Amino acid sequence: MSYLNQQLLTIGVVLLAVTLASGKSSKLVMSWKNPSYTGGKKFQRVLALGLSDKTETRADFEDALSAELAAAGVAEAIPGNTILLRPEGTPTDLDYIKGQIRENKIEAVVVSRMVNVKNTVTYIPGVPYAAPFPYYNTFYGYYGAVYPVVYTPGYLKEEKRVRIETNLYAISSHEGELVWTGITDTFNPSNLDKAIKKLVKLVVKQMQSDGAL
Repeated sequence: MSYLNQQLLTIGVVLLAVTLASGKSSKLVMSWKNPSYTGGKKFQRVLALGLSDKTETRADFEDALSAELAAAGVAEAIPGNTILLRPEGTPTDLDYIKGQIRENKIEAVVVSRMVNVKNTVTYIPGVPYAAPFPYYNTFYGYYGAVYPVVYTPGYLKEEKRVRIETNLYAISSHEGELVWTGITDTFNPSNLDKAIKKLVKLVVKQMQSDGAL
């Protein structure tokens, strides 16, 4: 095998590995619907909340989540940033939140929070490569192609996993009753806007599938 062919093979394997890694975006880890919840009516006014200390990120998430809820058929999906004033770095005032939920006649709340972020580095070992069949036709062709078995070099693959918990609460009781919960993993979120859109789409679709919305 020529040096050029070896180089092309190496590049191809590396590109394939990058493609497979970047192809993973968000996946559902688990979901659960409360079997004890007896409310049967469809929620009409749903508040979309994101728990984050970054005001801008939180607002972007809440806007995307409310838009996805509306697309799923929720009559009025309300981003938290439109009715809750939560300046960055200030403590949460539960009485204020309860008052706003009551005044705005919110029937349910979908709230998401980041559980953890995990960074991993994996070593991918080299892979042996055998010569194609035509080289077997002569002894010298076979020996020259197969004896120096070609290996693609190993490489390091870095992966970032962001785990998000999302809960749906019905504001039918004084404290709010848990209706549904789900855990998702998002991998290598290089573009925050795209990662948020894929995440909320996955979560809302699963809530629908589980009969929670």
